[in-house]
Amino acid sequence: MSVDWAALHFLRPHWLWALLALPVLAWAWRAQRQRRSAWRGHVDAHLLPHVLVRGGAGARSGVIAAIAAYALAVLALAGPSWRQAEQPLWQVKRPLVIVLDLSSRTTTSDLPPSRLLQARAKLAQVLEARAGSPVALVAYAEDAFTVTPLTDDTANIRLFLDDLAPEIMPADGQRTDRGIAWAARLLSQAEARSGDILVLTDRADPAAMTEAASARTGGYAVSALGLGTAAGAAYRGSDGAIGHAALDASSLGGLASAGGGRYHALTADDGDLAALGLRTPVDSAGEAATAGGGKAWRDEGYWLLIPLMALALLGFRRGAALVLVGALWLPMASPASAAGVDWWQRADQVEHARVVRGADAYRQGDFAAAEKAFTGVDTAEGWYNLGNALAKQQRYDDAIAAYDRALRAQPGMPDAVANRAAVDAARKRPPSSDESQGTSGQQGDGKQGAGSQGDAKPQPGEQKNPSPSQAKGEPSSQGQEKTPPATAPSRPPSSSPADASAQSAADAAQRERMREAMAKAAAQRAEQEKQGQPAVQAETAEQRERRQAVDAWLKRVPDEPGSLLKAKFRLEQERRQREGR
Repeated sequence: MSVDWAALHFLRPHWLWALLALPVLAWAWRAQRQRRSAWRGHVDAHLLPHVLVRGGAGARSGVIAAIAAYALAVLALAGPSWRQAEQPLWQVKRPLVIVLDLSSRTTTSDLPPSRLLQARAKLAQVLEARAGSPVALVAYAEDAFTVTPLTDDTANIRLFLDDLAPEIMPADGQRTDRGIAWAARLLSQAEARSGDILVLTDRADPAAMTEAASARTGGYAVSALGLGTAAGAAYRGSDGAIGHAALDASSLGGLASAGGGRYHALTADDGDLAALGLRTPVDSAGEAATAGGGKAWRDEGYWLLIPLMALALLGFRRGAALVLVGALWLPMASPASAAGVDWWQRADQVEHARVVRGADAYRQGDFAAAEKAFTGVDTAEGWYNLGNALAKQQRYDDAIAAYDRALRAQPGMPDAVANRAAVDAARKRPPSSDESQGTSGQQGDGKQGAGSQGDAKPQPGEQKNPSPSQAKGEPSSQGQEKTPPATAPSRPPSSSPADASAQSAADAAQRERMREAMAKAAAQRAEQEKQGQPAVQAETAEQRERRQAVDAWLKRVPDEPGSLLKAKFRLEQERRQREGR
C-alpha cells in the first residue's frame, strides 16, 4: 500500500481539535498520580524528591502508550484519506407531477403561435431538465386524467407531447382543482412522502387554492406556471362561442402561496424553470440530487485501528510489544496479497474470485489453469465447471465423476445431465488417430470417431451449456448464482497443418454446394414465372376471409398516441359516471 503524501488530507478535520486535550489530560493524570502517592502523608514535601524514585521504564512506557493510543484514535476519527475509488452515487429524487390545462382556452394566440404549442415546448424543457427523475403528466379540462404515471423514463412522456390538445378531452372545462387533486393522488399511490406539483394554466379559482392547500398538508408543494399574457386574446370554445382569455397572475400567485410553491409566467428561455427550482432535480431534503457514478475519497482511518488495538494489549499482558511490532509490520508486508489470498474477504467472496479466474482461463483455452481454479469449489456449479475443464483435457472418467458430484449437490441439473451424457458417449467411442497421438483439447473439432463432420452428437465441452458458469454482480452465499450464464468457448485449432488444409477444403466444398443449390432454386423460380405458373399457392376462400377479417380489425385500432389518449380518457370518463363520481 503506497501513500500519496501530496494528496493526504482528512475527511473530518475537526476531530483534530481533540489533540489539544493531550496536554490537559497529561497534567490531570500527573496530578492524580501525585495525590495518590501514599508517602505524601508520611514524608515532608521537601524530602520526597530525595526519598522516592520517580517513574521507571514501565511507567514511562505506559504513559507513552496511552498518549499514542489517544493520538491514533483521534487521527482515525479525523478520516485520513490519500486515494480515490469509484463509487456509485444514489440519492432518492423528488418526484414531479405536471398538471396541464387542456381546456379550449389553451388555443388562445396571445403566446404565438398559441398557448398550447408554447406549453408543449416548455414541457419538453422540463423533461430534459428532469431526466432520470420521477415525472408524471396529468391533463385536465372538465375532469383530470393520467397521461403517464410516475416514471424515470422521460422519453415515454415525450411520445405524447405532440398529441396533447383540447380535442382529446371528453368534455371542455377548466377544473384546476380536479387536476391538483388527481396529481396528489398519483403521488400518494406512489408512496411519495414529498413531491412537487406544477400546474400550467392561466388562472385559478378558490376551489383550486383549497386543493393546493390540501396537497401542501400532504407534503406536496404546488407551483404554477402562467400561460398567456395580461392583455390576453380571443379564442373559440368547444361550443363555437367566442371568448376572451387573459393571464390572471394574482390568482396563480395565490395558488402557489396556498400550495407552498412558487409562481412564474412562462418564458421562452429556461429562466422560469430556474425560478421555480425545476432545472435541477432535488432530493427529499431539498438538496440537488445526482445520479450515475463518480469517484469518492476513501476513508483510510481503519488502518490506524491495527496499531491502536495492539497498544490496547499493553494494558492486559506482558510481551504485547511483540504483537505491536507484528501489527505495524503486517499492513506493510502484505504477505496475504502476495500469495494471491486476500485475508480481508469473506469465504464466499474468495470462492467467487476463484470461479471468475477459472472462467477466464477456460475461455482462453487454458483448461489446466481452469481445473486448478475450480478444484475445491464445493458447489454444484463448481463441480460442473470442473467437469467441463476435465472434459476439454480428454480426462473423461474424472469429468464424469465431477458431473456426478454436481448432480449429487443439485439433482436434475440440466446442464450437468447433458454434458455427462455427451462425455460418456465420447468415452465409449473408439479413439481416432488424433487421440492416439495424445492431442489434448481436440474435442469438438469434428474429427473424432463417430463425431466426424456431419455427426449430430454433441462433443465434450460443446453441449447445451459448455462453458464455465460465472456469477455476475455481488456473489451469493455460495459465491455464484444458481443458474449462471454460459457462452460457447472458441474451437481449438487443429492438431496439424494437414488437418487444417482438409478442413478448409471441406468448408470450401460445402460453400460451393450451397451456391449451386441457391442458383438452382433461383432458376426454377424464373422458369415458373416465365411459364406463367404461380410461385406461391393461391390462398383458399377460408384463408382469404380470415385475412380480410384481421385486416379490418387492425384498421379499427388507432395507431397514433392522440387517438389512444382520447379513447382512454373517454372510457375512464364513462367508468367514473357509472360509479357516480
